[in-house]
Amino acid sequence: MDISIIIPSFNEKESLPELLGWIRQVMEREGLEYEAIIVDDGSTDGTWDSVKGFSEEDPRVKGIRFRRNYGKSAALFCGFRKAVGDVVVTMDADLQDSPEEIPEMRRMILEDGYDLVSGWKQHRKDNKLTKNLPSKLYNATARMITGIKLHDMNCGLKAYKKQVVKDIEVYGEMHRYIPYLAKNAGYSAIGEKPVHHQKRKYGKSKFGMNRFINGFLDLLSLSFLQTFGKKPMHFFGYPGILMFLIGGVMAVWIIIAKLVHQANHLPYRAVTDQPLFYLALVAVILGVLLFLAGFVCEMISRSAPDRNRYNISDEI
Repeated sequence: MDISIIIPSFNEKESLPELLGWIRQVMEREGLEYEAIIVDDGSTDGTWDSVKGFSEEDPRVKGIRFRRNYGKSAALFCGFRKAVGDVVVTMDADLQDSPEEIPEMRRMILEDGYDLVSGWKQHRKDNKLTKNLPSKLYNATARMITGIKLHDMNCGLKAYKKQVVKDIEVYGEMHRYIPYLAKNAGYSAIGEKPVHHQKRKYGKSKFGMNRFINGFLDLLSLSFLQTFGKKPMHFFGYPGILMFLIGGVMAVWIIIAKLVHQANHLPYRAVTDQPLFYLALVAVILGVLLFLAGFVCEMISRSAPDRNRYNISDEI
C-alpha cells in the first residue's frame, strides 16, 4: 500500500465527511493506493457512528475507537501500530490541514531520501495573540534544545517512512516532539515543507494556552530522558561528588583554621559556632543524597526491559 493516513479525531463529526471526500479526491487523482485510519479519541458527538458509516461505504476507511479521551499521543501510537502503508501521513481532522500537500510530502520521502517531513504552517490562520506568538516562542525553544531546525515542530501534518513510526514510541503528550523522538531513534534525515493552513470551519479548538506550558515541561523531560535516561549517574553523580568535595574542603578548612589559631594562642571560635560549618554540612549531605539518587536511578535503569533495545538499520 502506498500511503496510510492517520487522523486523530475528537468531536469532529462535522469535519470528517468533507475531509475524507477531499482525501479520496486527491488520492484517486494521483493514482495512489491508500488507507485512512480515523482514531476516535473518546468523542461524544457521534463521531464513531459516522466512522462506521464511512467504513461500510469505503473499505479504505478504517477506525479505532477509545472508550475515553486519552489524547493525541495515544491516538497516534495506536494509528502507527495499525498502519501498513509505505509512507505514513498524520493530519488533524479539523480541515485546517490540506490533503493537497500529501503527494509532494510523499515524494520528498521516497525520492529526496527524507525519513520524516514536517509541515510548516508559514501563514497561520489562527489568532495571532493566543496562537501565533506563543507558537513562535515555543518553536524557538524547541529548536534550541533539540537541535532540529524546524519552524513548526508541532504541526499535525507530517509524513514518515513506515519504519520510523514502527521504531518510535509516542506517549504522554510527546506527539509534539515526534521529530526529536525520530532523531534519537537514529532517523536524522528530517525535512520541512511549507503547507497551506486554513481556518477552522466547524467546532472549536481542543487546545488552550496551557499546551505551551505543558509542551515546554514535556520538552525538558524528554531532553533529560534522552540524554541521561540510560546513564542517570552521570547526571546526579557529578554534582553529588562536587557538592561533597566542596562541603568536605570547607569543613576541613574551618577545623584547620581553628587548630592553628588555638596553637598560636589567638582568638578562635568553636567550629559549631561558625555559619560556614553548617553550609559545609548541608553541602556534604546534598552531595551524598545526589549520589544516592544517581545510584538508585542507575539500578532502575539497568533493570528496564528495553535497556538493550537498539534500532538496527541493516544486517548481513
